[in-house]
Amino acid sequence: MALELLALRGLGLGDLLTAVPALRALRQAHPEHRITLATPAYLGPLLPLTGAVDAQIDVRGPGPVPFERPDVAVNLHGRGPQSVEALRRTGPGRLISYEVGPPWQDHVHEVRRWCDLLEWHGIPADPQDLTLGVSDRTGPAIVHPGAAYPARRWPPERFAKVAALLDDVVVTGSAEEVGLARKVAELAGLPADRVLAGRTDLAGLIELVSRARLVVCGDTGVGHLATAFCVPSVVLFGPVSPMRWGPPPGWRHVALWTGHQGDPHGDKPDPGLLEIEVSEVVDAAMEVTS
Repeated sequence: MALELLALRGLGLGDLLTAVPALRALRQAHPEHRITLATPAYLGPLLPLTGAVDAQIDVRGPGPVPFERPDVAVNLHGRGPQSVEALRRTGPGRLISYEVGPPWQDHVHEVRRWCDLLEWHGIPADPQDLTLGVSDRTGPAIVHPGAAYPARRWPPERFAKVAALLDDVVVTGSAEEVGLARKVAELAGLPADRVLAGRTDLAGLIELVSRARLVVCGDTGVGHLATAFCVPSVVLFGPVSPMRWGPPPGWRHVALWTGHQGDPHGDKPDPGLLEIEVSEVVDAAMEVTS
């Protein structure tokens, strides 16, 4: 009977991508285990690219987790009692988690956080092991104006001014962001067929980013996809520091941030985000693509 390792990361696209080094470290440390990741079903197209996951169960949030008696359970979700208890209820032989292991550190980059957890438990992890592929940069530039919360959304009028100055550009977004993407495209003078929001599922978005020559976006999952495929990127940060969620330094990634922190779940654009000017974004885009 195969040994079973269960990992929980019931969050979104960017959250999963920041956990890739930890998942790969678990794969290397437990080559004999079948690794099951509890994560939202829509993230399935991403999992084969990690080389670290054998199976998936659909879990959104901290649980419950429908799994029984894993040999090892790893909490890559958070430190709260819900996720810890959800994994305890599976009856694991061993539980790796914050709160039952090392103390939680607030001001740590999200990639480093999960590597630190594993290293505390004697499992080496490389926070630089983020790459899923390398773009040949033959695809279009991507402007992605959406983000999970208004606090992280730079105004569409400003995204449009950036898009208007780029060659061969498309505007992406979720099905809920079609209106936002169309507004950006219209203001930028782009034809309707350059709006891909709502027309690509995750597999299609991965394919698009994996060939892109540039990504311009806010603090959202597409920025992490750009990192994963070594695509030059300009990522705009507002209420959250890039020291916690930004791309790794170097290799043609620019994180713009004015130094102000606020509520990442706020219902209007963060004041610090609004301090970022169009000219700064355009200059950064020229820099990373030159």
